[in-house]
Amino acid sequence: MGHRTLASFPALWASIPCPRSELRLDLVLASGQSFRWREQDPAHWTGVLANRVWTLTQTEEKLYCTVYRDDNGWVGRPTPEELKTVHQYFQLDVSLAQLYHHWSSADPHFQEVSQKFQGVRLLQQDPIECLFSFICSSNNNIARITGMVERLCQAFGPRLIQLDDVTYHGFPSLQALAGPEVEAQLRKLGLGYRARYVSASARAILEEQGGLPWLQQLRKAPYEEAHKALCTLPGVGTKVADCICLMALDKPQAVPVDVHVWQIAQRDYSWHPSTSQAKGPSPQTNKELGNFFRSLWGPYAGWAQAVLFSADLRQPHRAQEPSAKRRRSTDLES
Repeated sequence: MGHRTLASFPALWASIPCPRSELRLDLVLASGQSFRWREQDPAHWTGVLANRVWTLTQTEEKLYCTVYRDDNGWVGRPTPEELKTVHQYFQLDVSLAQLYHHWSSADPHFQEVSQKFQGVRLLQQDPIECLFSFICSSNNNIARITGMVERLCQAFGPRLIQLDDVTYHGFPSLQALAGPEVEAQLRKLGLGYRARYVSASARAILEEQGGLPWLQQLRKAPYEEAHKALCTLPGVGTKVADCICLMALDKPQAVPVDVHVWQIAQRDYSWHPSTSQAKGPSPQTNKELGNFFRSLWGPYAGWAQAVLFSADLRQPHRAQEPSAKRRRSTDLES
């Protein structure tokens, strides 16, 4: 079986009404939220969602989806139930038009930047995938994180299907990541010091917190409580906890602060931490900067931050920087 395009197999696709102003696949799937989507054909993104492999594409007014069931499964367009998974993943019940209007009325800088960056929204990710992907993100950049997550899935996740020469795997379970040889194997796969955190966090959730339900119930907990609980896990600092809160635990007010966001705040908002000697992100300054943006943008501040983050990643000045400096500046720091 091969990767499908909308033109080559139109009968195997289903659509969801969704204007491009509400969702831009290229801005959402390649901006450091999820690390499991690839543009296998022009404007066709293939990745794993809910242990199924999907290809997504879009026109000006519709989001098109096709699903690959396992090798022996039936072939047909996505069912209404399967389409619900996509709808929930992109949180399409949230109106970006209303949010962009609110943020633009409160923030002239956002209004200016957002004109070229419509359609940036937050994914609602699986908490396990999000947690361990962002443990890999510490002092790292999007390309390297993507490679690490892919190798993690190949080594410990269930095989799903092969399309052309690409084999897709589901994300590993907690049990798979808590095994005795996991750390050593992940080091061989290039995760470095993060290998210990992946293994130790999986064990901590299983042995000390009672397993997956502990993580899932944080969706209903207040933001501060969920953030504090996540920070008890090995390898989870303030920024990584905010990423998980925002992208997997339904906390739209969470504002992950990394080098990008710190620079945006200082350059574009003349923000400076109350502790004048603070030179970069820290638990105290992250909370302070998060509060600054929450007071400016309101309860969906984390979504607004994602728009500016996405725009900053694509600024022309990044392409002109020396490679070493650029590599550092695109790090997603913990």
